Amino acid sequence: MQTEAIVINRHGGPEVLERQTIELPEPGPREVRVRVHAVSINHLDLWTRRGGPAFKLQFPHRLGSDIAGVVDALGPGARGATVGQRVMVSPGLSCGVCRACTAGRDNLCRSYRILGENTQGGYARHVNVPDQNLLPIGDTLGFPEAAAAPLVTLTAWQMAFHKAQLRPGQTVVVHAAGSGVSTILIQLAKLIGARVIATTGSPEKVERARALGADEVIDTSKSAYVPEIKRLTGKAGADVIFDHLGGTFLEQAVAAAAWGGRIVTCGATAGFDVKLDMRQIFFRQVEILGSTMGSKGDLAEALPLLLSGRLRAPVDRVVPLWEARAAHEALEARQVFGKVILAVD
Repeated sequence: MQTEAIVINRHGGPEVLERQTIELPEPGPREVRVRVHAVSINHLDLWTRRGGPAFKLQFPHRLGSDIAGVVDALGPGARGATVGQRVMVSPGLSCGVCRACTAGRDNLCRSYRILGENTQGGYARHVNVPDQNLLPIGDTLGFPEAAAAPLVTLTAWQMAFHKAQLRPGQTVVVHAAGSGVSTILIQLAKLIGARVIATTGSPEKVERARALGADEVIDTSKSAYVPEIKRLTGKAGADVIFDHLGGTFLEQAVAAAAWGGRIVTCGATAGFDVKLDMRQIFFRQVEILGSTMGSKGDLAEALPLLLSGRLRAPVDRVVPLWEARAAHEALEARQVFGKVILAVD
């Protein structure tokens, strides 16, 4: 069938995003076709659009990891889905049969892919996805709210519970409070009973971080990060620090961590190169843990919280899919708190 999409035919800036009619095959075995109603933008979309050695795309390429819509058609043998069902789509694809997949750790699968990264994504009216990637949302969540949640929620869930092993009463620092992952981490830490200190470089995001549950917010455009963490913790430092900035922010996090503290990082939007004083790592027993995505089971476990409203992925704005270029520009300019949603008419 033919359907309309926003695609890239080369790497570059937002100007490479263009509207195009594409051919979409019928869903294959154990696949379903979803009529997309909303798809959110992640920083992964920006990285993929810009290009690099890790990206091996088949052009025209469709971005978009986070999809919400309605099941439109079933492929042969498709399970657990019915036509007309409202769903969100888990963004990770894996082989399903290797040791990691059968252990419920599919994001460690050697063939792991993410929708919209090295495989076609959801910037379109229709998309085919494996039946095992569907999560029903009933009539509880609107499509924009459902599309905002998947990637950031499963990423934050793994960081919070599998890596950091959050416990009540801990002091937790969350970098870049306005990012999608950070907005979920703030809420998860509060739900488990931790004290949350969030950081932001934008004064206008301070109160929005507090509204999500942050007990303290450090505006790094006005206050020095490490001295503020030390002041707020009585010089003890933070038990857990969540980072996805990298660069000098990760360097400072080591100094701000408590003895035996854990730093969990899932990205490096501020820089890949980090200079660490190893004495601070081994002598104070600071752990630095890497984390990428999360399992399908993590998102399924978080789903009741999303459906009940106890956890939500904040939506900054909703714009038509066909205005994806302007939406990318807004995210690149860091003019966003939470998620930008592309609505598909």
